[in-house]
Amino acid sequence: MNIKSQKDFFSGLMFTAVGLAFAWGATKYSLGTGARMGPGYFPLMLGTLMAVLGGVITIRSMVVETEDGEKVGSWAWKPLFFIITANLLFGLMLGGLPKIKFPAFGLIAGIYALTFVASLASNEFKFKEVAILATILAIMSYLAFIVLLKLQFPVWPAFITG
Repeated sequence: MNIKSQKDFFSGLMFTAVGLAFAWGATKYSLGTGARMGPGYFPLMLGTLMAVLGGVITIRSMVVETEDGEKVGSWAWKPLFFIITANLLFGLMLGGLPKIKFPAFGLIAGIYALTFVASLASNEFKFKEVAILATILAIMSYLAFIVLLKLQFPVWPAFITG
């Protein structure tokens, strides 16, 4: 059978692989029942649903005719680099790296670093808009994780809080 849409075919395979990985990983936890769900129930159902959806997308990509075959384009290296770097930097800023004596800078500084670095992935970087977005994200993250969920991790750098 011919692949009629490369984009759908490879995205379907990706959905299937990720879904199967989640479903397989969920089997290591107790599943419980539908009425009394265990910690593995939701990831198992979600992974199974995702794998089934991926299978449907993959099969559809071989059946439904598309205009140009929807070829997979080249890799977008710049956005890929900045998005991955932003996430790594956020983790580093949030928890620090004691092995090399890099201190934790906390949630607020981590959100600002994440937002500014990730925004460099776009060709339309506007400092004022990114600063406003980072401020809103920092406030909302503080309210959600610290105030409402009461999670215990540093909010501010240690040199500010003492």
